[in-house]
Amino acid sequence: MDAAAHSDAPAPLLALQGVWREFPVGDGLLAVLQDIDLVIHAGEMVAIVGQSGSGKSTLMNILGCLDQPTRGSYRVGGREVATRAPDELAALRREHFGFIFQRYQLLPDLSAQANVEVPAVYANAARGQRQARALQLLERLGLADRTDHPPGKLSGGQQQRVSIARALMNGGSVILADEPTGALDTHAGAEVMQILAELHGQGHTIVIVTHDMGVAGHAQRIVELRDGAIVSDRPTPHAQAVVAAAPTPAPARGRGFLGGWFDRLGEALHMALLAMNAHKLRTLLTMLGIIIGIASVVSVVALGEGARRKVLADISAIGTNTIEVYSGTGFGDPRAARIQTLLPSDADALAGQGYVDSVTPNVQSAVTARFRNVDAAVTVSGVGEQYFRVKGMQIASGTGLDAEAQRSLAQIAVLDANARDKLFPGTDLIGQVLLLGGMPVYVVGVTEKKTGGFGPGSDRLNVYVPYTTAMRRLVGQPYLSSITVRVADGAPMAAAEQGIHQLLERRHGRVDFYVLNTDSIRQTIEGTTRTLTLLIAAIAVISLLVGGIGVMNIMLVSVTERTGEIGVRMAVGARQGDIQQQFLIEAVLVCLAGGVLGILLALGIGALFARVSGNFALVFSVQAMAVAFLCSTLIGVVFGFLPARNAARLNPVDALARN
Repeated sequence: MDAAAHSDAPAPLLALQGVWREFPVGDGLLAVLQDIDLVIHAGEMVAIVGQSGSGKSTLMNILGCLDQPTRGSYRVGGREVATRAPDELAALRREHFGFIFQRYQLLPDLSAQANVEVPAVYANAARGQRQARALQLLERLGLADRTDHPPGKLSGGQQQRVSIARALMNGGSVILADEPTGALDTHAGAEVMQILAELHGQGHTIVIVTHDMGVAGHAQRIVELRDGAIVSDRPTPHAQAVVAAAPTPAPARGRGFLGGWFDRLGEALHMALLAMNAHKLRTLLTMLGIIIGIASVVSVVALGEGARRKVLADISAIGTNTIEVYSGTGFGDPRAARIQTLLPSDADALAGQGYVDSVTPNVQSAVTARFRNVDAAVTVSGVGEQYFRVKGMQIASGTGLDAEAQRSLAQIAVLDANARDKLFPGTDLIGQVLLLGGMPVYVVGVTEKKTGGFGPGSDRLNVYVPYTTAMRRLVGQPYLSSITVRVADGAPMAAAEQGIHQLLERRHGRVDFYVLNTDSIRQTIEGTTRTLTLLIAAIAVISLLVGGIGVMNIMLVSVTERTGEIGVRMAVGARQGDIQQQFLIEAVLVCLAGGVLGILLALGIGALFARVSGNFALVFSVQAMAVAFLCSTLIGVVFGFLPARNAARLNPVDALARN
């Protein structure tokens, strides 16, 4: 009968059997707890007493799942604690235990209400529910007018009441109080003990760790420790039979997994912002490497793109998709001046090819031009009627050179803007007679001023006449200096170059000419620009990596500084993932802020560069800025992971001990 009754009895709420807790000291082990057997039933109020160093705080840490025995068995509700994973232990602390610490262990950057809400955040309680619950508890404990005060603005007794409210936030069926009156005066200590007595009366299981026998006298049982062993377990004179009344119920869990995860994410984000704000200088120094790296990458890419566009614009100034044909075997050929096989008929033959858009023969000579009492050295270019199309030039005023002028050897000329400004300052030059050496010509037009600074004619004074006129009346030669071919849009430049080479070789019977493909110049310069941009960008990326290492180092320091905070959060039920998420978010925020400031710095550098350099500007790419921003985020994740993981793997009791 007795055995049957015993088998039907409910399992004790907390049961320790043969529990040892040993710590390594030098080459040996120090046993702080030795062979502890202790049973606590639901609804009891138990005091654990003993001198300093007797092991009572270690015992409380094991009871609250902040620490685990080296040997022995500890069961909560009949289930072995040693078999539970870290997050399962966090769930026990979150849903069943409430801690009241001697030094309060409140988070200094949060208000009283926010401190009380923390356990409910990790329990996935809805925001409205946990706020109402926190206000209710604070009002019940006489702190209705202190809800928005941070711990630093509360007295010791008020901070301990906030700690009690936090312990009750998720129900707190078991309240573990470590020297709850140790840091309080007599009056505040009496108030705290009265609150604990009321909670016991409402059905909470209370375990008090104290060295004060006056405090222990409020309990039903007194468990005395000495040198890590229980020396007595006795009832107090006013002990009554245990009635396992139900404690105040925990608030309903109003959120699912996803909603609770977002709430915890918001809490982690809030704490990260508070931590960054509390250490502004350290945060700024941490960002500095990221700022410099991002600004360097964005600026270098913008510089490379600006240089590429400037080069292309300059190449366009001497012709778009053009191929130049010269006499000789290449640049510097001493025999080139004696080769006279490049003829106007060659230009006519090239003009008939399907891949050719337009062609112009070229003859050049340097002469002195004179108008009235103004003279200047000019370059006279004998060109064909399609010259201005080939070179992509526009007539600003007057007319160009037509086929009739070419056939009739007309003595007419078109000037560029430089020659106009030099020879005809303030004069309407159309129809005026200009002497080119000894040959008079009528000025019929003016070209628009070139914007590119690359290639011939950027600063020279240029005068254009029909190539037939130049050959017969000016230089007296039957051959051409060069032929310029504009390739049709869409035709491959390499194929066009090959076709020109084959045609002229057939006509001349030999290779006494060479071609210069402006597209190859463009491709070479673009390739060089890309290579230099990649090289400098690689150097900038190294600075990003250095910045990332700086973030990791600072975050490791931050974890060390905030170990106590981590311990408090673990004690109230934070999962390892919650702790890791908080520090990872902080690292990412630092890098994101550094990325934004780096992009702004790069834009500022671009604006300054544009102001200083009149004809060259940095060309910023939204894509480059987005990639740089993504890089800063990845740096936060990669270099913040190790400190965040270290924080998440801290032992709760070790973390609390550093607070």
